[in-house]
Amino acid sequence: MRIDLLCSGSKGNCCLVRAKDTQIVIDCGSTKRYLTQSLQAVGAQIEQTDAILLTHSHSDHVSQRKLFAQIPMYSYCEVEGFERHTHVEPLEQFRIRELSIRLIPLSHDAPKTAGYVISDGEQTLVYITDTGYIANSNKPYLKNADYYIFESNHDVPMLMGTSRPLYLKQRILSPSGHLNNEDSAKNLTELVGENTTDIVLAHLSQEANTPELALKALHACFARKQIPTDGMQIRAAEQFQIETIERGSCA
Repeated sequence: MRIDLLCSGSKGNCCLVRAKDTQIVIDCGSTKRYLTQSLQAVGAQIEQTDAILLTHSHSDHVSQRKLFAQIPMYSYCEVEGFERHTHVEPLEQFRIRELSIRLIPLSHDAPKTAGYVISDGEQTLVYITDTGYIANSNKPYLKNADYYIFESNHDVPMLMGTSRPLYLKQRILSPSGHLNNEDSAKNLTELVGENTTDIVLAHLSQEANTPELALKALHACFARKQIPTDGMQIRAAEQFQIETIERGSCA
């Protein structure tokens, strides 16, 4: 399995997952130019896509849906602009060629937000962004994956120091908002296992977070829980920086 996180953040989100002859895309936010160029940069084309999975209907996740209008779309939410839409229920498992996929319901202020667990039978990816918390009842589905792309949206003191209006700060901090650095790290300590080789912290706020703060929080939390990270590649994705995960890759 190869995963290319093409962009991640409030200005656009898109992730490419490939296994053998199967290619799927998670979300299609950003600009037309950026998505087409970044797909080309990793050796992929939209026309090769077997399916697109949507996490939710916010524009930073679906703004380029016209590019994927003819690609089969799978989601829990309703989004206009796709010619072939398959509705998926929470915790439902389905297949797209070589890939087995389970939809994980999340808590966010967009109707029917979801994350995904994706497996090719040998390796498993957990993709979780845009959620205020992770329900304990769903955590068993997320444990001991090989790869985690996991939201670490904001540093709380940095968020509170921004000029954003109070209602927006409250929204972000709420159970239907976004995971902060510490909560992201705490959740990951409950999920990682002996199979875990890669963690990419995702959907970082450009105004209320930095990669350094997100990584510092994770390493501090893992140290407190005495969870070794020597065998893991851990990094924080920036908005328009491609992050590649591939077995044997040092990307």
